[in-house]
Amino acid sequence: MIRTILFDLDDTLLDFKASERDALRYTLASLGLEPTDEILARYSVINQKQWELLEKKLLTRDEVLVRRFLLLFEEYGIIADACQAQEMYHHRLSQGHYYLPGAEEVLEQLQKEYDLYVVSNGTAAVQDGRIKSSKIDRYFKDIFISERMGADKPDPAFFEACFARIPHFKKEEAVIIGDSLTSDIRGGNNVGITTCWFNPGGLPGREGIRPDHTVTALEEIPALIKTL
Repeated sequence: MIRTILFDLDDTLLDFKASERDALRYTLASLGLEPTDEILARYSVINQKQWELLEKKLLTRDEVLVRRFLLLFEEYGIIADACQAQEMYHHRLSQGHYYLPGAEEVLEQLQKEYDLYVVSNGTAAVQDGRIKSSKIDRYFKDIFISERMGADKPDPAFFEACFARIPHFKKEEAVIIGDSLTSDIRGGNNVGITTCWFNPGGLPGREGIRPDHTVTALEEIPALIKTL
């Protein structure tokens, strides 16, 4: 029986892609650059690859944040300061939010029966702003951000630090729900808790990463949890 639900935040509950596009358009325009759809899409790919390198401990967080702009600017022959771009982007990103469809309704329902927690690899300053803007913290017992926990998903050290702060925590009574196979699902696999992959886009799986359950819409989660 499940008592504890660990939710990823970005692209699981909040629409990070929409916030990312808004912040990137603002940053590029402020630097005198045209934020074309091609550049926005390419940034997203480059950014995702850098975060996966962080998950593998091949880059530090600070390296990820600047390197994604360095690589983007280099690829497109853009003359701009990557550090300045990063600062502008982060400031804009922390200012707003977009809920994914069904997120508020599902959280409202789940919080009545379960203990809910956020587990996020996002940068603390950005997540603090987005959490405040969205008021999403009202649904959760606690919010665990990797930058403050001393380790990143999928490192078992991150999860063990979270578990230590959850009263009466039992692994067999916990499930993690997230959109990322490499951080959320692999992380859950690493520490032996039930995993649920939120996969609204019908993306293919990855070899060596095994989600216990998969949902394509947030509205499927309450019924699934009752069966676990």
